[in-house]
Amino acid sequence: MGDWMRARLPFAVAEFIMFGLKQGWACLFGGLMLALLIVTKAVWQPDWALARYDFLVIAAVSIQILFLATGLESWREAGVILLFHISGTIMEIFKLEMGSWAYPEAGILKIGGVPLFSGFMYASVGSFMARVIRIFDMRFTPYPFEPLTWALGLAIYLNFFWHHFGPDARYLLMIGTVVIYWRTRIWFTVSDRAYPMPLVVAAALSTLFLWIAENIGTLTCTWIYAGNTSFHWTGLAKAGSWYLLLYVSFVQVALVHRDRLGPAPADRENIR
Repeated sequence: MGDWMRARLPFAVAEFIMFGLKQGWACLFGGLMLALLIVTKAVWQPDWALARYDFLVIAAVSIQILFLATGLESWREAGVILLFHISGTIMEIFKLEMGSWAYPEAGILKIGGVPLFSGFMYASVGSFMARVIRIFDMRFTPYPFEPLTWALGLAIYLNFFWHHFGPDARYLLMIGTVVIYWRTRIWFTVSDRAYPMPLVVAAALSTLFLWIAENIGTLTCTWIYAGNTSFHWTGLAKAGSWYLLLYVSFVQVALVHRDRLGPAPADRENIR
């Protein structure tokens, strides 16, 4: 497809289209999960023997098995994504207890009232990051002092719990992401040329699409936020939460891509 477009379209146009197609391919897991939310909401009947939530769990596990069987994800990547699944589920249980949101439908496959498919929604972010790094052959340079990135990721994660009892440090943590990652550039390859993008800018753009995806999921009423009885667009505060959560995910995914946390591509002739 890339060869076909480069032969018929201006180079910049072909590169832009390929960039979009590769991004879509990278978020395959999340896209499939979002499609499942929409389709099951439209067709599922309350008197069916299998609850919708339980079907979503089975479908998510099946997708993960398929990804591993076909090589779309490696076992090493799946291990880190599982870690993100677990950390996401723990946070879901806590948030449910705090009344931040609720899961109104019945189901057997739950922990602490949280349907197990919810962890896959968090894991889909990790899946996207692991796949997009490979698909675009990304390099991160100069990469910050690693213990500092781990400390920031842990502080962000703990703040999702702490702000229910004390001051919310999210804005300070956002400033921290800019300070720590300001110099970091993502070098990515669309076809045969490497391009730079500030990591902070990439995180902001990814946040926008995550926020849109969350609102699409909210439209299906699979989860309901506190105080809402019907669909409402989530505010920008939720976008801020996703922005911070991306850094938690990135720190974990970086554990299996340590070889990419180094210098920029050596071939500077093709860099734009």
